[in-house]
Amino acid sequence: MLPESNAAPGYMYDECKATADWLLSQLSMRPLVGIVCGSGLGGLADSLKNQVVFKYSDIPNFPKSTVHGHAGRLVFGTLKGTSCVCMQGRFHLYEGYPVQKITLPIRVFNLMGVQTVILTNAAGGLNQDYRVGDVMIIKDHINMPGFAGINPLAGPNEDRFGVRFPCMSDAYNRKLVRLAHEVGAELGFDEFLREGVYCVLGGPSFETIAECRMLNKLGADAVGMSTVHEVIVARHCGMSVFAMSLISNRSVMDYESEERANHEEVLQTGDDRAKQLEVFVSTFVSRLGHASNGTH
Repeated sequence: MLPESNAAPGYMYDECKATADWLLSQLSMRPLVGIVCGSGLGGLADSLKNQVVFKYSDIPNFPKSTVHGHAGRLVFGTLKGTSCVCMQGRFHLYEGYPVQKITLPIRVFNLMGVQTVILTNAAGGLNQDYRVGDVMIIKDHINMPGFAGINPLAGPNEDRFGVRFPCMSDAYNRKLVRLAHEVGAELGFDEFLREGVYCVLGGPSFETIAECRMLNKLGADAVGMSTVHEVIVARHCGMSVFAMSLISNRSVMDYESEERANHEEVLQTGDDRAKQLEVFVSTFVSRLGHASNGTH
């Protein structure tokens, strides 16, 4: 078996296709929307009706989630009448998986028929106007690992997924961003809804003060350890993408500060905002038929 980072493109496609076919053989539906839950946000999957649940450990070729706050389950069901699949827990570079492996579920979603991907994460707020509990709609990203060549599309291209050099200037579907603002206004969530740029780092150590200051000056409003690799693969496959960050902590920017970033704070913030996010996502999904046609 070839290691994922150097796998021939046919091997990668065949692995994803085998996983998608196995899942579809267990189901009576094909999902149209894929939802990825970040740290402390796994409760979004509980909104699905008529659930069919698979543990990651039971799914062929799937990695296993090793992070507290990530349940490690794939949940199929319907949300406001729309067929969905929800990842309760994702995979990260810091868990030791090759970047091609941590994005395998997104390619599986594509082969199962998913047209729109909704990604959530918990992130540190770099923008000094952000407060803990704010929700940032992601309009763009900075892929720091990509500067060092860590990109899920590295290696031979698999043309059955997408083109060799996919455009990323339109990575986040602008129609879906507008829809999110409309839904937020209707639900009265304007007070904590933001829009900004997300920066991904490798982790698992939290950022230093100097790193936070640098990232903020580069134009990042929030920082985390996920999402961007999944966005790149989803766009490579031609799926529409919407993503948002729950600001779970304010990044420490002052050497005199006594604040310390910690994972427990991340999970607690997710719990505190969970119900509102469930309402937001379910309402958003119910309106997708009017907003997302797979184009930008």
